[in-house]
Amino acid sequence: MRVVRVSAEELRRRFNHAACVERAARGELLVRVLREAHPSPPRAREPRCTRSQLLGYYDRITGQLVALAHQYRRRDGSIGGKGRPDPKQLVEGDTIYRIWI
Repeated sequence: MRVVRVSAEELRRRFNHAACVERAARGELLVRVLREAHPSPPRAREPRCTRSQLLGYYDRITGQLVALAHQYRRRDGSIGGKGRPDPKQLVEGDTIYRIWI
């Protein structure tokens, strides 16, 4: 697989186009919390008891990793920040797209 570095905006565009969140809601993708920190860092400016989570999105049939994303999960279950997970990596075919830091 080849790795391509892209901007945060480009990775969000690709992640949204791939409909990872929607596919997970339909059961096509399995979402696993790979890492969790509590409380979220103060710089996140999230409410008390918000958890910082790294999520893995996996194809339910093949088990292959499709995407990695970060989110702030609030105590009430809502997603902090802009209300959607923030992608960090996306696999499309034989290419891995990663955020350019």
